[in-house]
Amino acid sequence: MRDILVTLLIFGSLPLILWRPWIGILVWSWVGYMNPHRLTYGFAYDMPFALIVAATLLLAMFFSKEKYRLPWSGTLVLWVIFLVWMLLTSYLAIYPERAMTLFNTVIKIQIMTLVTLMLITDISKIRALICVIAGSIGFYSVKGGLFTLMTGGAFHVLGPAGSNIAENNALGLAVLVIVPLMIYLYQVYKHHRWLRWLLGVSILLSIVSVFGSQSRGALLAIGAVAVFYWLKTQSKIITGAGILLLGVLTFSFMPDSWHERMDTITNYEEDESAMGRIDAWTYAINIASDRLVGGGFNSWSASTYALYSPEAANTNIVAHSIYFSVLADHGWPGLVMFLTLLFIAWRNLSRVIAQTKNSDIDSEFKPAFLAKMLQVSLIAYMSGGAFLSLAYFDLPWHIIAISILLSNLYSKKQTRQAAVARYPTHRDALRHAQE
Repeated sequence: MRDILVTLLIFGSLPLILWRPWIGILVWSWVGYMNPHRLTYGFAYDMPFALIVAATLLLAMFFSKEKYRLPWSGTLVLWVIFLVWMLLTSYLAIYPERAMTLFNTVIKIQIMTLVTLMLITDISKIRALICVIAGSIGFYSVKGGLFTLMTGGAFHVLGPAGSNIAENNALGLAVLVIVPLMIYLYQVYKHHRWLRWLLGVSILLSIVSVFGSQSRGALLAIGAVAVFYWLKTQSKIITGAGILLLGVLTFSFMPDSWHERMDTITNYEEDESAMGRIDAWTYAINIASDRLVGGGFNSWSASTYALYSPEAANTNIVAHSIYFSVLADHGWPGLVMFLTLLFIAWRNLSRVIAQTKNSDIDSEFKPAFLAKMLQVSLIAYMSGGAFLSLAYFDLPWHIIAISILLSNLYSKKQTRQAAVARYPTHRDALRHAQE
């Protein structure tokens, strides 16, 4: 029954995508983040739904009368250069065939994220995309929060099988990234009492699920997020008291096994997993220092470890860090570009905050508050990602894309608003804005 329902929902959306291509971005994001087919047990489990949706979307764009353009900016130019660099590092990789296999997977995600820049063209569509992302991952965080409460936190909370967030650590980080988006939606839908109640409960359960994931990286990230969120709020006393109370209650609720696992953060020398991460990071530094283009995708193997991290006690097949993952895969130039993209995304959001903080432009959508929450999401990703290999996960790239969209959108709106204020007639104002 589940297989039939999921199949009908996805194939039923295809005519809508052909009619309005931007709906395809929402459906593709839902399939990519929630992986509804992974909740089935029959023929739908391995169906290439994401590919079907993407192909329909691209077909709709090709035959559409509308002209779709990328919002070119310095950020987007650097983004494209980074993609070209990834292609080069894959071609020159230690294991070229293995590298190109992963590159093909990564570039599909990147292309669809760039298509998002072409189709999500206004703030209402941006909010719709945020709803889909938060709802898709939120499905697992709410379920995980309930599971944690029912089991006393004795078991790990996991994500959908076969996805980027299947592992407990990855799910914990993804949930931390979407909680600020939930908080934004809670503020925007202030006139929808039932929806605000649902979002409020979802936020609390999602935070519980982060603890329930028993991820040490997520615990460190939640501390960074809590501090930064507190700095971004206006009611610091109430917010600070709420964060402190929630933290105390959660720490008191979690079982001894959870506390023992978290204690290994300070005693990392005695933890095999933590020491394995250090060995992996040493490997990444050494291979990037030896090869300008790094090792390429999937360079991790016993033979390369013997060459670039010979003192390692064990050979990890992943970097366990977004930073060292990019460093090992694409060398120092790749890491610099990756960090620069994150920095520019942050700067774009700061610009949106400055442009809209005291403005009535799209006030119902609260663009300044959205930009602040996206910065909190970036803090979650950059702090928690220091211990997880999620550099190529869709979510951070969607945040970068949204930062570009918001920056371009409100720069243009601010220009038009200034032109209207300066020029008395609509025609003069429009001509000046276009110039």
